[in-house]
Amino acid sequence: MKHTFFLKHPKSDKETLILFSCYFKNERKKLVYSTRETIHPSQWDFENNQPIKKGKNRSLYSSNIKSKLDRFSTCFEQTITFCNQSKINITSSYIKEQLDIEFNVISQTKSFFNTYDEFTEEQIKRQLWQEATIKRYQNIKNILSEFQEKRKYNLNFNTINSRFLSEFTDFCYVYRKHSTNTFSRNLGLFITFLNWSLKNKHTFNAEFKNFKKPQRVLTRQEALTKEDIEKIYNHKFDSKKHEITKDLFIIQCLTGVRYEDVHRIGRANTFEEYIMVKDGKDPTKSERSIPLLPITKEILIKYDYKLPERSNQKQNDYIKEILKELGFTREVEYTVAKGSKHIKYTKPFYKRITTHTARRSYITIMRNHGIADKTIMSLSGHKDIRTFNMYHQVDDKARIDAVNSVFG
Repeated sequence: MKHTFFLKHPKSDKETLILFSCYFKNERKKLVYSTRETIHPSQWDFENNQPIKKGKNRSLYSSNIKSKLDRFSTCFEQTITFCNQSKINITSSYIKEQLDIEFNVISQTKSFFNTYDEFTEEQIKRQLWQEATIKRYQNIKNILSEFQEKRKYNLNFNTINSRFLSEFTDFCYVYRKHSTNTFSRNLGLFITFLNWSLKNKHTFNAEFKNFKKPQRVLTRQEALTKEDIEKIYNHKFDSKKHEITKDLFIIQCLTGVRYEDVHRIGRANTFEEYIMVKDGKDPTKSERSIPLLPITKEILIKYDYKLPERSNQKQNDYIKEILKELGFTREVEYTVAKGSKHIKYTKPFYKRITTHTARRSYITIMRNHGIADKTIMSLSGHKDIRTFNMYHQVDDKARIDAVNSVFG
């Protein structure tokens, strides 16, 4: 594959830009790239497409210009050789990107983040991600940008190595105060991006293949009892927002659906004895039928089968408010793993409750009542027993009942 240089305005009576050019047969496309060097046409050797080397028409800056053009040639030839050896498809966009990096039109760091944006855009356009996943990848980009700034780390594909992993791990645990589970999840998602970049020839650095995600730690989570749910349901709140909060939360507790799936429940998928729910997190799963309890139906009728929509974050905030009002203020202890450290924390019970507590409570109550795992999993939509087991929280009452049933 050949390249050449030519003048933008060869018949000009003043200096004009020198342009780099090459043609891509497969794309039927010509790449024209500015060298950002100028020369007077009278000082240009049109036969050899370079500055005149000798004579009265030689430019005072001929050597400097020639040196710059040689850099273009070297970059181009090395890239072509590398692509051929690596069996990479040579495209105009790839050559342009390498020239951008070589001549600082775009830094390697900027190229790295541009590729990250291309990756996320592709997944979104192909409808492969839910809203929550999109937010997680945006959050990781923010973390990487902050890491680069705070640690003065030159972040690009070539610097993703063991030193990066050490620095990034320390940054997440110490500066960001992430738990082991949060760090493990984020690192896993980042590795997904790096695998995509390797597959699509954006990088040939595969050192990240040696990265080991820390083992996720099972952290104690809270679950409500059936009596707790009855207490919430029977309480009449003064404010409309708290009544809506209660209703949405109760529906979750009585169906076990995720919060994002609550708003999928409507007249069209509600029948006399059951509701049909499509899993929003995994569209590949088939619809599952969940028995329709009188209280669930009562709440749906209350809103004419159009449940109020509200962000997960706001719902979480309001859940804490209604539970505090109801007196769920006892102190609970839990442990968070951060690397090799296990740190104990104490918080009021209501501060540990989120929308996901409803799903966890549904599974825990059903299991404590002796319902078979297979039956519960058919209702909750779980396919993996290990993931399912993480939802079951053995409370003090269950322990007492178990011991009394044997020794009482």
